[in-house]
Amino acid sequence: MAALEETGLIAPKATAQSKGPWFGLLAAAAGFALTVLVFYPGYSTADARYVYADAIAWRFGDWQSPAMAVLWRLIDPIAPGSASMFLLTASLYWPAFGILAFLAGRRSAWLALATPFVALVPPAFFFVGMVWRDVLFGVVWLAAAVLAFFAADHAPRWRAAIQALAVLLVAFGVLLRPNAVVAAPILAAYVIWPMRVDLKRLALAFVPALIVLSALVPFVYYNILGAERQSPLHSIVVFDLGGITHFAGENQFPVAWSADQTALLISKCYDPVRWDTYWHVEPCPFVMRRLESPDDRIFGTARLTRAWWDAIRAHPFAYLSHRATFMWQFLARSNLVLPVWDWLDPTAGYGHSRYFTPLLALHEVLQPRLLFRPGLWLILSLAVLLSVWPARATPAGAFAIGVTASAIVYVISFFVLGVASDFRYAYWCVLGTLAGGVAAALVRCDAIAEKRSVTQVAPSGSASAPRI
Repeated sequence: MAALEETGLIAPKATAQSKGPWFGLLAAAAGFALTVLVFYPGYSTADARYVYADAIAWRFGDWQSPAMAVLWRLIDPIAPGSASMFLLTASLYWPAFGILAFLAGRRSAWLALATPFVALVPPAFFFVGMVWRDVLFGVVWLAAAVLAFFAADHAPRWRAAIQALAVLLVAFGVLLRPNAVVAAPILAAYVIWPMRVDLKRLALAFVPALIVLSALVPFVYYNILGAERQSPLHSIVVFDLGGITHFAGENQFPVAWSADQTALLISKCYDPVRWDTYWHVEPCPFVMRRLESPDDRIFGTARLTRAWWDAIRAHPFAYLSHRATFMWQFLARSNLVLPVWDWLDPTAGYGHSRYFTPLLALHEVLQPRLLFRPGLWLILSLAVLLSVWPARATPAGAFAIGVTASAIVYVISFFVLGVASDFRYAYWCVLGTLAGGVAAALVRCDAIAEKRSVTQVAPSGSASAPRI
């Protein structure tokens, strides 16, 4: 960074304020155009197709987010099908990075130009064209945080209106991904108090915010939207019972299996990659067939929950071994990134654009590498948080801490709540780390500017520019 100072890459205040913000916005607009060129009309993944079907039928279940279905129904007339949700995602993603570049440009022209290129980092950019609720969730929270950062630089009257919108976006993110409720109070606290981080204030607000947001999900899902209860939490229960069975070496399901089925449960059914092996992957679909048997249904009932509690109490180390094995798979091993198998058929309706195929080739090279390991992004997020901690009383420092802390808690929550290890589940951590990294660079630019103002003799006696 000292080299940047010496070579003049950190722009003087007047130059940065006059040109830097607009350079950043123009680069972000170019990024949006590139995204449309590469991905249009966007790809509806298997999960998204279920959501879209619910949206069109105006019939909701709680396995996928009914809030996403309602949103999709509202925006669908703009561009029916995947295009409407893709355009919404891109219209949140690039303006968020554009605003971040605009704010950075007030202090550093080079950082304003660099910020849109940060948005092109493959673990972030690859997903903008994929219609997944994890992607929408990530960009919604990114937009909420950036709006709060933007509000910190405005008069209280405007600040309150912008913050209110940001709070709504945080809450909507929880409706998209209910397991994000444990991380949401951190981001909500930042949105409400974006000027500085106050640990005491955060501690006092955390539990009330957790209670309110936890109550929001069932209220919206069932009281307002009338969603069908499909017991999505019991996917965790089935995965845990299967894991404990594997590591304890004895059946934990409340079912008397045949000897062959029990042997399969202990030896071959368990896969830390995902719980689907108990659902529709051979040789173990017999598990969910039995648990969902109409003659004696167990899935979604208290019987399965009791069996889960009993298994954890009886075999706590087997449970921890299962959860640690899953978390290692999720954080440190190669997992699904893009649904490339959907596009292998030459007759597939997506994936063969001349602008998209170079991205697929890059995906093939990068997917097995460290760049697509959530563990890397968890470490980077922690590094950003620690680096800006001394600047927590500044808006830029508070922003970086707010996004990275919530991202860290969100990823760690998968130790208990995760049932699949796809990279997309860490998408908010990727976005939070990248956005927090930009803010950390801004903090560093401010520190350099302050150092220059002290060491240089200014004839006019002017003070250094205020921090943002």
